[in-house]
Amino acid sequence: MHLDYRAELNDEQYDAVTTIEGPLLIIAGAGSGKTRVITFRAAYMLERGVPQSAILALTFTNKAAREMAERVKHVTGKKLQALTVSTFHSFGVKILRKEIHRLGWKENFSIYDEVDRTQLIKDCAREVGFRMDGFDPAKAGIVFSDVKTGRKTWENDADGYSRIYEEYQAALKAYNAVDFDDLIGLPIQVFERWPEAREEYRDRFRYIMIDEFQDTSSQQYRLMRLLSRENICVVGDDDQSIYSWRGANYENIVNFEKDWPARKEITLYRNYRSTTTILDAANSVIQNNTNRKPKDLKSPVEGGAAIEICSPDSEVEEGETIAGIIKEMKLRDKLRYDQFGVLIRTNALTRHIEEAFLEANVPYRVTGGTSFFQRKEIKDVISYLRVIANPEDDINLIRIANVPRRGVGRRTLELLTAIARRDNCTIRAAMQKARTDHAEDFPERGRQDIDSFLTLMEFFREEFRGKRNLSLKVRKMVDTIDYWGYLVSENQHSDKAAKWKFLNIESLIQGIDTWENDPDNLDPSLYSWLNRISLITRDDQEEDDAGKVNLMTIHAAKGLEFDVVFIAGCEDGIIPHARAVEEGDGNVEEERRLFYVALTRARRRLVITVCRQRRRNSMPVDCVPSPFLKEIPESLITWREGESELTEEEQADAWSGLHKMFEPPPEGTQ
Repeated sequence: MHLDYRAELNDEQYDAVTTIEGPLLIIAGAGSGKTRVITFRAAYMLERGVPQSAILALTFTNKAAREMAERVKHVTGKKLQALTVSTFHSFGVKILRKEIHRLGWKENFSIYDEVDRTQLIKDCAREVGFRMDGFDPAKAGIVFSDVKTGRKTWENDADGYSRIYEEYQAALKAYNAVDFDDLIGLPIQVFERWPEAREEYRDRFRYIMIDEFQDTSSQQYRLMRLLSRENICVVGDDDQSIYSWRGANYENIVNFEKDWPARKEITLYRNYRSTTTILDAANSVIQNNTNRKPKDLKSPVEGGAAIEICSPDSEVEEGETIAGIIKEMKLRDKLRYDQFGVLIRTNALTRHIEEAFLEANVPYRVTGGTSFFQRKEIKDVISYLRVIANPEDDINLIRIANVPRRGVGRRTLELLTAIARRDNCTIRAAMQKARTDHAEDFPERGRQDIDSFLTLMEFFREEFRGKRNLSLKVRKMVDTIDYWGYLVSENQHSDKAAKWKFLNIESLIQGIDTWENDPDNLDPSLYSWLNRISLITRDDQEEDDAGKVNLMTIHAAKGLEFDVVFIAGCEDGIIPHARAVEEGDGNVEEERRLFYVALTRARRRLVITVCRQRRRNSMPVDCVPSPFLKEIPESLITWREGESELTEEEQADAWSGLHKMFEPPPEGTQ
């Protein structure tokens, strides 16, 4: 398929697409068509004779990677099975599957999720004799992650976590497992210690593209530097850098400019998403940040509805107001519910909005609830599969040893753990010893239970050899262990709960069946599936959520767009968040970027709510509007009272009232 790039792209996009040799920095403003540019750029390279296998495109979420791959296939009309479009972490897994033996792991390593990781940190803390009273493994995990990614050192280890960390690292290796930080850190180790391995990947991936470059961490930037030579293209927007709390470093754009001084730089400033009114407001706000590359987004959609501000008396009225406006606009403008987005700064603000939606019969979904793959019944099945794939995986083996109940209870596991510590071996190896070598440590029944469990797992390990019929094998495993009977026994007071949980397992098996029968899936093995679900993140939403209002944090909304956007709780202390204000100006600038992201999610209409009072610690507290609202020109704003727009005179009074809310109280008053 031959594409007419001149007809499909504007001048800046065309320049970005056709510049395929040498370093290229693309500054892509919100809604400026960056995904289109990346898609057409890949197609252009293929047309120019660049082999599929020489192209590497990296992004941040599985959803974004899937969409990018599908769009390139659609544009080119080719299957493109040799093209690599991946998240950073998925790409790290591909490297480690081939190279991790250099570091002392086996290739069938497990990837520990947050639940497994937290359990291992607890176990390691006990192992080193750490005082467990008040110990927070989640907090320790954050510190471990900061150390692994280079954001912190052990120089000021006031909590004494370093000795737990050493035990944790040793345990990961002993269990042939890695955590998510290792998926970037270990490939860096391989490339820095074995230059010949690095050169092999450099020779293959001669053309690299990185999306959402402002969200890259220092480690991801380091990995990119090791991989790339000269044909490197990065696409980002420093105005949308909102993830410093998870390691993102927007200054990587500055680092790129230093490391590739001969780069070409192109700015995409034409926004095809929002109206001029919305863009003028967003531009006016973000220009107050000092650490940014100057850009002024332009829209071909002239004018547009004014930004509406509502000032409900309380959070209860706020929810009712939002629900009422949604129903009004849906009928008047013939919109679907899924064309509405309600954005909040923190999840704590959802309750009253949800209650109002339920009362008004407005269907909705909250992004960021419990992941499907974190539900207990699903984790149980996955733990079985992890142990089948990697018998040395102690965390998951312990999880399933007595699920369903089979006599391998707490006392037996304590004895097995003692053997494992004494002999410096895994729990599975301790079980093998318990069969014969340590018979005196176990009653006859205990040895029988252990033998029965090991025999069962050995049987499944043989069953799962080969790449065919994975879903049928999982179903057979679930039936063999009688997981349905286990659910019934665990939910004796709720037959519905047992059925619901089992339906989740059926859904899991159906998903495996769909995945393994995808003609584009070249490796439908158990190891491949486990890697895939380990990398599934919360951005992957259930498809049956279409037709519902989207209620989510601003962070979760990045990359999305809606015809109508509500920004709820636009008050000082919430936007910007009080903690960010306390931490300094740099954090306030990130909060302003967050507000900018919220504004630019809207296509046609934008409604902002500012409560007059909000309850804190069960007491009503007077609210002050967000200082960011003062940065929006008054000419772009109109006022609402409930579901009705105000007259010009009423709007003037409302605007005056807003300014009074900004003013500090007279001296000596509260």
